[in-house]
Amino acid sequence: MVVPRPFSAASRVLPPWLTHALRTQRGPVPWNAVVRGALAAGPLLLAAVLTGRESLGVMAALGAMLAGINDRPGSRRVAVHRIGVPALAGAAGLVVGTYAGEGLGAVPLTLILTALGLLAGAVSAVGPVASGAGTQLLVAAAIGAGMPLPEAGWQRALFFLAGAGWLIVLRLALPTPGTKSGTLAVDFRFDGERDAVADVYDAVAGLLTAVGGGQAGARRAALTAALDHAQDALAGPRLRRYASSSAERRLRAQYAAALPLAEAATALAWAGDALPARTAEGPRRLAAAVRTGAPCGPLPAPARTVPGLRALDDALLHAAEAFDRGGKKTGSAWDAGGRDGQEPGPRGDAGSHPLGRGAEQTAHKGLHLRPLRVTALLRTVTGTAGREYGFRVALCYGASAAVAQALHHVHWYWLPATAVFLVKPDLGPLVSRVLNRAAGTVLGALVFAGFAAVLPRPEGLVALVAVSGALIPVATRHFAAQTAVVTVLVLALVIVGGEPEASWSRIGETLLACAIVLIVGHLPAPGQRGGNVKARLASATDAAHAYLTHVLSATDDRAARWALRREAYRTLAEARAAIDRASAELPTLARHTEGTDEVAATLERLVDTTTACAVHLDDTGRLTPRHTERLATLLDELVDQRERAGLAAESTPGLRSA
Repeated sequence: MVVPRPFSAASRVLPPWLTHALRTQRGPVPWNAVVRGALAAGPLLLAAVLTGRESLGVMAALGAMLAGINDRPGSRRVAVHRIGVPALAGAAGLVVGTYAGEGLGAVPLTLILTALGLLAGAVSAVGPVASGAGTQLLVAAAIGAGMPLPEAGWQRALFFLAGAGWLIVLRLALPTPGTKSGTLAVDFRFDGERDAVADVYDAVAGLLTAVGGGQAGARRAALTAALDHAQDALAGPRLRRYASSSAERRLRAQYAAALPLAEAATALAWAGDALPARTAEGPRRLAAAVRTGAPCGPLPAPARTVPGLRALDDALLHAAEAFDRGGKKTGSAWDAGGRDGQEPGPRGDAGSHPLGRGAEQTAHKGLHLRPLRVTALLRTVTGTAGREYGFRVALCYGASAAVAQALHHVHWYWLPATAVFLVKPDLGPLVSRVLNRAAGTVLGALVFAGFAAVLPRPEGLVALVAVSGALIPVATRHFAAQTAVVTVLVLALVIVGGEPEASWSRIGETLLACAIVLIVGHLPAPGQRGGNVKARLASATDAAHAYLTHVLSATDDRAARWALRREAYRTLAEARAAIDRASAELPTLARHTEGTDEVAATLERLVDTTTACAVHLDDTGRLTPRHTERLATLLDELVDQRERAGLAAESTPGLRSA
């Protein structure tokens, strides 16, 4: 898993907006994505050059390049969605941009592009895939309107889709390097799901190890991230509603078995009493069993001295059973045939036990609580986050298109295309994006100018495109590095497509786009600033309220409880990410979200306490004074903090009454 790596020494002396610009990520090199990148844009461009259709090859290579930016770790099914949806949006943008550029003058064309910016920006508030789709829509529309290619709009779109489709084929067909031999090598289709589920068990073990120490909070956040990743990997788009293979059913059962383990580990972390090292051994063995496909073997059982440990032991019992039967529905005993050092657990039909019944329901249909509904999507698009982001994107995109056409530059489409990447809030704070974009473009243009002076044409440029495609998955760890690699690739495509070299003009237009976005990004805007942060905090508050209400209702529906718990932690993680980005803005923007980090921290403590309450209610049927007093204190704190942060109070009365 790739994690942020801050410059710890610099962070103590530099302002947050500059520290974020220096922040990079660390993790293993994604060699599978590197191989796919090398086999995507370069070979497509080579085939076009050999057949004398360079312009079509440029379109296919652009599609593959943008798809490569969205080619992130995860399951194959999720990758199809993450790559395919933005590619379809990009193809639509090419068609609209091409025909608008051919038939309209500068003013109506600018108005059309501005309207597209408003739509794409508002849609981007839905989530990461929607944001990628909005970006490709606008970038492709600018390219279609400004790039002088002989093909019609539908032909450009077709080959753009072919380029992205080729990368999807590579993603589906190529096994992951390092996949173990034996049974797993036959079914490499689920290696992404397998790694994601194993990471959950490792994260549970990590949290149990950290209980009682200073790292418990960070380990709980890592567990949330692992569960989110596994949930998305297993609940990706499918042709059938239910799992269609025994391997997938087994993985879904193993994921469902991890949920009560995560719940018990969170409750133990809330209690704060350090645990013996033996406690984390069981989840570690389960993680190894997921990765290898081997039986989990005997699992060390914790001492059943407190409700959290008893819940953990029961969860280990169920996990052993789920691993042994491979996700099949059977009437086997609710027993731990594979525990060592403890007496057997309570016997009975696994399906009749609340834990087993909840796991079965989760494995079959309860991976996600919030299905995609048109009304919910429309509320997000037209809400505060969608309106604020749509307004900013439309203004930056439209202003860049107008300035670019007024300059009468042959590559005018680069200016609005660059502005699109700069105005994306999910790539980091505004100043960080601008600094990294400027530095990356300068570096990429200089590197390309050096290579262009010595490489033979066109074969040397084709090789440069292939190398750049291979570097994109590694360069995504830092926005400046990604910008440098993409700049080299795009400049090579421009020359292969028959246009003049434009390294130096590329630098000038990027700096101009940076200035436009900086100015527009800090202009006063109608409505409430920080809308994205406040909208996500409102969703997190509602999810926490629903989870707390369900737990206090004493309804013994484990599947619903786990789904509500997942929703609460997921929305909190999304809110936390938005708050972290907003806090690294310049003070003029950061002040609009002051106090929201305190609200998020209190919500996290509230959800942790709710989880501890759920585990205790399962064990004793009633709460202790410590639980009730903690809930009352947190609810009061939340009301006060929301008022100080200037948040709407729609959810607050419900939380008070809970």
